[in-house]
Amino acid sequence: MSELHRGAPRRITVVGEEILTRRCREATEFGTPELTRLIEDMFATNHVAEGAAIAANQVGVDLQLFVWDMRDERGTHHIGHILNPVLDDLPADQRTLLEEPEGCLSVPGPYRVVARPDRAVVRGQDQDGNPIVVKGRGYFARCLQHETDHLHGRLYLDRLTQRERKSALREMAASQDEVFARRAARSSSAASSS
Repeated sequence: MSELHRGAPRRITVVGEEILTRRCREATEFGTPELTRLIEDMFATNHVAEGAAIAANQVGVDLQLFVWDMRDERGTHHIGHILNPVLDDLPADQRTLLEEPEGCLSVPGPYRVVARPDRAVVRGQDQDGNPIVVKGRGYFARCLQHETDHLHGRLYLDRLTQRERKSALREMAASQDEVFARRAARSSSAASSS
């Protein structure tokens, strides 16, 4: 992936930071060098953090954008980006609710079971402003929904009961130093190999 090798990892925002709690601004400028650099940096950041996907507000940028680079449960590799994503409201008879563990790069460490539809259709634009439609099932559908939530100021923690949320935050506090150290080591390794 060329974006991965050109980009530079950025700091990942964590739960409690204000940028993660509000709706991101709509993208109105496309095809710029700044947007290209942001997308490249987001791919690099996601790779260093061993993530499936990452939203722009997770690297401190107020913009409706996320990127993904992941394998689903069938081994299919999904890679791409989308700006101004809007999830289709799929009829109930076309989807099944799945309860699966979910984690987040901005909540380093814990995973919790979150119920989400097994299918997702997201409409938006690519970096040049062209309309795109991205469809996903299973884990990839969960990823598309999770990242769209980010751009609306929601974390997966917001879908948990208060008790589950407190438990996840305690677990995060206990494990985040280890997670940050692993990310820093991968970042250093990536920088020295480029």
